[in-house]
Amino acid sequence: MAVLIIFHLLAIFVPALGDAFIGVNIGTDVTNMPSPTEVVALLKAQGIQYVRLYDADRAMLRALANTGIRVIVSVPNDQLLGIGQSNATAAIWVARNVIAHVPATNITAIAVGSEVLTSLPNAAPVLVPALKFLQAALVAANLDQQIKVSTPHSSFIILDSFPPSQAFFNKTWDPVMVPLLNFLQSTGSYLMLNVYPYYDFMQPNAVIPLDYALFRPLPPNKEAIDSNTMLHYTNVFDAVVDAAYFAMSYLNFTNIPILVTESGWPSKGDSSEPDATIDNANTYNSNLIRHVLNNSGTPKQPGISVSTYIYELYNEDLRTGPVSENNWGLFYANGAPVYTLHLSNAGTIFANDTTNQTFCVAKSNADTKMLQAALDWACGPGKVDCSPLLQGQPCYDPNTVDAHATYAINAYYQKMAKSAGTCDFKGVASVTTTNPSHGSCIFPGSRGKNGSSTNGTALAPSTNSTNSGCLSQYYNGGPLTSSLILTLILSVAVL
Repeated sequence: MAVLIIFHLLAIFVPALGDAFIGVNIGTDVTNMPSPTEVVALLKAQGIQYVRLYDADRAMLRALANTGIRVIVSVPNDQLLGIGQSNATAAIWVARNVIAHVPATNITAIAVGSEVLTSLPNAAPVLVPALKFLQAALVAANLDQQIKVSTPHSSFIILDSFPPSQAFFNKTWDPVMVPLLNFLQSTGSYLMLNVYPYYDFMQPNAVIPLDYALFRPLPPNKEAIDSNTMLHYTNVFDAVVDAAYFAMSYLNFTNIPILVTESGWPSKGDSSEPDATIDNANTYNSNLIRHVLNNSGTPKQPGISVSTYIYELYNEDLRTGPVSENNWGLFYANGAPVYTLHLSNAGTIFANDTTNQTFCVAKSNADTKMLQAALDWACGPGKVDCSPLLQGQPCYDPNTVDAHATYAINAYYQKMAKSAGTCDFKGVASVTTTNPSHGSCIFPGSRGKNGSSTNGTALAPSTNSTNSGCLSQYYNGGPLTSSLILTLILSVAVL
């Protein structure tokens, strides 16, 4: 059953200074990646106010302009060497990718590279110079107070992470970590850390209980206790974050906050990943959101917020590696949610939890012939009641293919109880939380009338279909023929 991610409820919670927030990462290794305007429409519909980009794509930054959404832009690893070796190159990068977009686009940080020490160790010598050159460019533009500079680390740079009080950074990287932490402290920036309890749980020699990784409640006798501090740990996430705090204190840095730039759980895996399931992904991310937004901090740093970016917005089906690599997203590329986050009991922030208010609409700039085919299919083989689209009826105007197609494909989507695959129509449709009803034209699914489930087996034409099964092969007259087609269909239905 198709369901709704209820991130829109985050719009109720506007963090004050020091309060934790939840953001999302936006990867783009996606077949039929939605356009920047479609991505931003999804973000706005879901009330997502914080995003991290893995580059500084100009079209995306323009689409984010005037939305108020706070944006982390990134220097990809393949650009790190040039920036780390040249102050001028860094200044040009800032001019093109930051100055050209602020203040319309609310850029709040630059993430320099991604897990450089563990994934690209040869670039380690230029990492801190890159941060400093970018910072200098921000200072010159008087943007250094608004925009912070840091670099995301894998949590695997921390050795002996449990008990947290004994954790320390891999000493091999001390020549980089010490000047890096000095830079973060002097600029008032934060340590960016990617925290993946899933990978900790999956370690070959790990003895981590699944409940401990998923934030599930543990009886007191099952909690992990740091024997040096007597602090109790009820989840892996807190233990890893505190290990980073202790590792920094080991190097005499005690006032650098931590920003978790990635965390999540895959919803699908191969045979070697039996715990990559929709239920576990749902449980982890739902509990993570509640845990972060309650501002409880960690056992070592109670009350100190640990804002976190969930990995990730979309399933990235083009990524290589195990099946799990393609299944970290909250949404499919067509905008359909992968699962419903269990947030109904998350306290007053989510007290008005309402789900299932989703609609299927035609994508902007979709091919008119494809939309005509979708319209004809829904009103024909799809067995949708398209009578409201007849001339003189409430949904006749506007008499355009996209308007009529939107009504018909949404009616089919609601009729099929929002089942997966029923809002695609060869890629011209997408799910939205914005009600497309207008005037006296009330779309199915509005006002709590979500349509009833049917036992029919017909699914809307998908991207894998080879035959649309629609009437457009006989009728290609555009919007003016829609009424004729509908009349013929309705006539057949009466017979």
